[in-house]
Amino acid sequence: MYEQISSNKRRTVVLLLAFLVLLWVFAYVMSKAFASPSLLFVIGIFSLTYAIFSYFAGAKMALAINRAKEISKKDDPRLWRTVENLSITEGLPMPKVYIMDDPAPNAFATGRSPEHSAVCATTGLLQMMDDTELEGVMAHELGHVKNLDMRVNTLAFALVGIISMIGDFFWHITFWGNNDRREGNQLMYVLAIVAVILAPIAATLLQLAISRRREYLADATGALTTRYPDGLASALEKIGKKGSSLRRPNTATAHMFFANPLRGGGVTNLFSTHPPVQARIKALREMKL
Repeated sequence: MYEQISSNKRRTVVLLLAFLVLLWVFAYVMSKAFASPSLLFVIGIFSLTYAIFSYFAGAKMALAINRAKEISKKDDPRLWRTVENLSITEGLPMPKVYIMDDPAPNAFATGRSPEHSAVCATTGLLQMMDDTELEGVMAHELGHVKNLDMRVNTLAFALVGIISMIGDFFWHITFWGNNDRREGNQLMYVLAIVAVILAPIAATLLQLAISRRREYLADATGALTTRYPDGLASALEKIGKKGSSLRRPNTATAHMFFANPLRGGGVTNLFSTHPPVQARIKALREMKL
């Protein structure tokens, strides 16, 4: 169990470093293509500003987009006590608790730190899960909080957005910009076009890899908290049969959810932010505490 947690953390660090290298290479190619070294500085400032904005505003935006409503203990004592008990067990501050009106069984956590965290469960999750299963799911979400996964995922999501926006900007400049520069630097323009096409795809794949590793890590952390992996595995089995697609899914926050909230299958699953449910169940069943 502890080795699995350590391995997931190491792999996340490697993936984030790869992300930053990709961003730097992309910016370098653009600066060379347009013969403007200052572009490295401009892109760096833009990236930092966008990342800071996402870091501080991401949690409120995620809750608002998903129409989550904050509750108090009297509104749903069962959910509140489950989160409260798990927070005490983990030594975490009590997060804000939200409920989302949706029949699909799902949940998510958000917040830039344990002191600014929130957890949310759908009405479908509360209706479907027994106490042990609900505890497993919420322990998973608090695992995200404990492991600072929202900080990692927010950074990854911001980097994907940055690379995509920069790529789109330079795509338009490449075809509608100054032809004199293009003729004087044909090779770099070709490399720039290739980078504009491939960099967002590579960035998205890196984000998916990071998100999937953090899901496995949160599963392991949640199982370690409850000392009962079968509760979380049972919850995943129910979700696998029922499905986890929301009525109003949002791709911007899909990576935050306990199970994939988006509709689709087949090729779509290759670009899912979540590992296959059966793979997660298998890993939980094989855990030795």
